[in-house]
Order: sequence, then structure tokens, then C-alpha cells
Amino acid sequence: MTVKPEQLIVALDVPEMVKAVELVSQLAPLGVSFKIGLELFMNAGPTFVQNLAKEHKVFLDLKFHDIPNTVAAAVESAASLGVWMLNIHASGGREMMLAAKQALESFDKKPYLLAVTVLTSLDDQQVEETGSRVKVSQKVPLLARLAVECGLDGVVCSPREIIAVKEAVGQPIITVTPGVRPAGRDQNDQARTGTPAEVINAGGDFLVVGRPIIASNDPAGAAREILLEMG
Repeated sequence: MTVKPEQLIVALDVPEMVKAVELVSQLAPLGVSFKIGLELFMNAGPTFVQNLAKEHKVFLDLKFHDIPNTVAAAVESAASLGVWMLNIHASGGREMMLAAKQALESFDKKPYLLAVTVLTSLDDQQVEETGSRVKVSQKVPLLARLAVECGLDGVVCSPREIIAVKEAVGQPIITVTPGVRPAGRDQNDQARTGTPAEVINAGGDFLVVGRPIIASNDPAGAAREILLEMG
């Protein structure tokens, strides 16, 4: 399979819009995609998202998790910004995910709707502390199956669960994978990580990479290295 540059999603996890614009100008010529999370969204706002989405593929990573009606309204508002992907928490349950899916029915060009399974910063001990008696390796495929039953397009999972997710759902599904670190790099606050090559070899579709690129003295050079590692 030929890897496309857009499969690398660069996380614009910076507080200032000026810094985000600078990163986009450096990285856009490579053909990569971009992720906007809570930090930048809270500082730059929806107008920035909308303007960026006019020129580039944007994954709006706000991880909605609330009652079904509230999440449906949030998903509709997010989709109206023209984003390429957006996400909700699978742990919000079946009714919430069904409501989110239904909220996109009126859009001619629908964004990919993804379900976050288990955050990549969590390990078995931390998940158990929240009251779950199911190990991460079991919980992620379980939530992935539920998301597919609700008609979602894919899931967000760590590099370690890609194969299990693909096998569990039994049909084509998009996987978006954070917690990706180039070989030999620090994991930072991520608990379940993998290298770019490991993600691609496991059949992963999209990789989300933040600090190894945006904290580099040469973000474009760092992104090129990751693209090479992806194959």
C-alpha cells in the first residue's frame, strides 16, 4: 500500500493562533493534514477552524461526551465548519453515538465521525481506577464494535490496538492513531505508543503526531522523517 502524506495528521497543539499559522505555512507544502484540539480551539475559536478547513484537511479533536441531544447539536455545529474529521467518546454510549450520526444526515459533504475508544495516555491501572474491570486490550475492540454498530466511520485507538480493532469489527473501518513516536523518542505522557512504521505495518490509516514535529527546531524536517518512516 502506498502511503499518502495526508495520512500524517499534525497536531497543532499550541496556544497561539500565530504559532499555528506559522506551523501550517511550514508543513502544508508536504501535503499533511492538521488536527485542532481543545487548547488551540479555545484560543483561536471556530472561525479559525473554518478558515483552515477551506484550504486543508482538518481533524477537529474536541472529543464530545455529553447527553445525546447536546452531543448531536455540537456535532452539527462542528460539521458546519467544513472539517474533514471530528470525534466523540464511545464511552458516551449507543444512544449518544446514534444521535451524533443522525446529526450529520442533512450534510451533503459529511465529515468522518470517529469514536474515541480509550485515551492513549491511559494504561490498565488507570482504567481500573475509573471503575472498569475490563483491560484496555479488551475494552478498545468492544467500544470499536459498538461504534460500528452505530454507523460511525472509524475509531481513535493507540498503535497497540489497531490489529485487534480491525479484526473485531469485521468490516472496513478507519483507524486514527495518536500516541505515535518516531523510533527512539520519548513517550512523554503517552502510555500506549508505537512508531510510524509500526502503525502502518499494523494496517493503521492515519497517524496523529504532535510534539515530535511542532517542538522541533525544524518542523518540516521532522515531518519528512516521519513520512519516510511511514514508508
